[in-house]
Amino acid sequence: MRYFIRFSYDGSHFNGFQRLKKERSVQNTLEDALSIINKKSVEIKGAGRTDVGVHANGQCAHFDLDMEIEPDRLKIAINSIVHPYIHIGECRKVSDDFHARFSVKRKKYVYKIWCGEYDPRKFDYYLMYPKEIDVNKLKKCASVLIGKHDFHNFVSGERDNYDMEIEDIEVIEKGMEIDIVFTGKSFYRYMVRNLVGGMLDVNEGKCDILLLQKMLNNKDFDYQLSCATAKGLYLEGVYYEF
Repeated sequence: MRYFIRFSYDGSHFNGFQRLKKERSVQNTLEDALSIINKKSVEIKGAGRTDVGVHANGQCAHFDLDMEIEPDRLKIAINSIVHPYIHIGECRKVSDDFHARFSVKRKKYVYKIWCGEYDPRKFDYYLMYPKEIDVNKLKKCASVLIGKHDFHNFVSGERDNYDMEIEDIEVIEKGMEIDIVFTGKSFYRYMVRNLVGGMLDVNEGKCDILLLQKMLNNKDFDYQLSCATAKGLYLEGVYYEF
């Protein structure tokens, strides 16, 4: 029987999402819990990986169990084991052809920036940014980055294809907090963090928006901007058509 879960986690307590041999990861923790329930080894397939320090409010995964159990009971059982740094918010049965990664229609990431006085309680959950932010500059950067582009200058690691479409980037001001919300079907490794780093480089006058455009439009132009820290990044939601 195949099941789907939607869950949140505090990334500061894990060495990323992906399964590791010796270090604690989100995938290890969930698979250990499910294997106890199933009385046999269980492997989960996530909607995507998050790096060390990245958080999630809406990560998703699927897995197969040898038994059939009501989703509400399964949700309670998993939460009783993975508490307190992972929480299953939704559990449902799905068809055998559902895949948490390949069935994705859209993803949403949020990057959180704190511009106020230093607060140690926020250190693991925001980019601490004690500088003035020009929100209009960030919005102008967003307008350039939205759409279909070759994002090779904003992705870490080698890929066969760097083409991708960002559907929307929203810059939200909440007092001393700035949230940058990215929506698209898929995002590549370090991509959101590199985009935020580039936007903040423009904010600080280290480069201008014309450089961002050149980085997007010229495949042969190789340039590296700043990469924002992982701790301010959240996988906010993954969306499907059930």
